[in-house]
Amino acid sequence: MNAEQIIQQKTGSIIDVRTPEEYMGGHVANSVNIPLQVLAQQLEKVKQLKQPIVLCCASGNRSGQATQFLTQLGIDCVNGGSWMDVNYYQSKTIA
Repeated sequence: MNAEQIIQQKTGSIIDVRTPEEYMGGHVANSVNIPLQVLAQQLEKVKQLKQPIVLCCASGNRSGQATQFLTQLGIDCVNGGSWMDVNYYQSKTIA
């Protein structure tokens, strides 16, 4: 499944890996903010979230790194790219 399908079917969770400051400036509703730099320390929290997990950031770069890291640990996740794209996918499900 790709990010859009996961979001539209509401089958997983969304993690925003931007900094708390970036997250406060705008984010996807019901997303969890776990910055990339502390992701390794927050693995228990990540594992408790409903999978598959959609990861997002500002451009898709950091979420790509997070996706690669979590996939290597056996966590079902996909790179959703920009949080604005993920927000758009979610807005289509609400309408």
